Amino acid sequence: MADSHAKQHDYHLVDPSPWPALASLSAFIMAIGAVMWMHDKGFAVFVIGSIMLLYTAFVWWRDVVKEGEHQGHHTPVVQLGLRYGMIMFIASEVMFFVAWFWAYFSAAFFPSEVGGSVWPPEGIETFDPWHLPFVNTLILLTSGTTVTWAHHALQHGDRKGLIQGLTLTVLLGVLFSIVQVYEYTHATFAFTDGIYASTFYMATGFHGAHVFIGTIFLLVCLVRAMKGHFTQTHHFGFEAAAWYWHFVDVVWLFLFASIYWWGAA
Repeated sequence: MADSHAKQHDYHLVDPSPWPALASLSAFIMAIGAVMWMHDKGFAVFVIGSIMLLYTAFVWWRDVVKEGEHQGHHTPVVQLGLRYGMIMFIASEVMFFVAWFWAYFSAAFFPSEVGGSVWPPEGIETFDPWHLPFVNTLILLTSGTTVTWAHHALQHGDRKGLIQGLTLTVLLGVLFSIVQVYEYTHATFAFTDGIYASTFYMATGFHGAHVFIGTIFLLVCLVRAMKGHFTQTHHFGFEAAAWYWHFVDVVWLFLFASIYWWGAA
C-alpha cells in the first residue's frame, strides 16, 4: 500500500503557498506608492509595499532553499526547469534595459524633437568616461572574473576557493555601488534637468539597483557556502547568481560604451 503512494516521477509538485499572492499584493502596493510618491505624496505607502515585498522574497526563497538543499526536491529535471526560468527572467531583464537604451538613443539621434539642437543638451556637463566610469568598469570586469573563479572552484570541489572567490565578488560589488553613489553626488545635473539627465539616471540608476540586488544574491550564496551548501553537481542557486552577475556586467559595458563614452563625445 505504501509503495502505491510513492512518487514515481522526478517532478516537484509544490505544496500550496501564500507567497505568490502576497508578492503580487506587495508589488501592487509598492507600485501605487511609487506613483503617489512621484506626485509628492504616498512615500509611506511605497515603503510599506517595499518592506512587504522584501519579507515575501526572504520567506519564499527560504522555502526554495529548504526544498532543494534539505528536502531533495530539486532533481535534475526540476533543476532544468529552474534554468529555463532563470533564462527567461534574464531575457525579460534585457528587454527592460532595452527600453532605457531606446529612450536615450531616440533623444540623442533626434534632439530637436525633445527641445534641443545638440546632444548632450547645452548646459549639461557630462562625466569623463575615463575617470570614475572607467574605474567602475574595471571593478565589474574583475568581479566577473572572481565569480567565475568561485564557480570553477565549486565544480572541482574546492570549497575554500569558492568562499574566497565569492567574498571578493561581494566586496567588489559593494565597491562598485560606493563609487557610483560618489559619482552621483558629484554630478552637475539633477534627475529633472531635461531628457539627458532623466535617461542617464534611469539607465545607470536601474543598473546600480541590479548591482545591489546581485550583491545581496551573491552574499546569500556566500553564507550558504560557509554553511556547507552546494555540491559539485547540485548548485543551481549559485549558478543563477553567477548568471545574473554576468548579465549585470554585460549591461554595464553597453552603458559605458553608449552613455558615458559615446554620449559624452
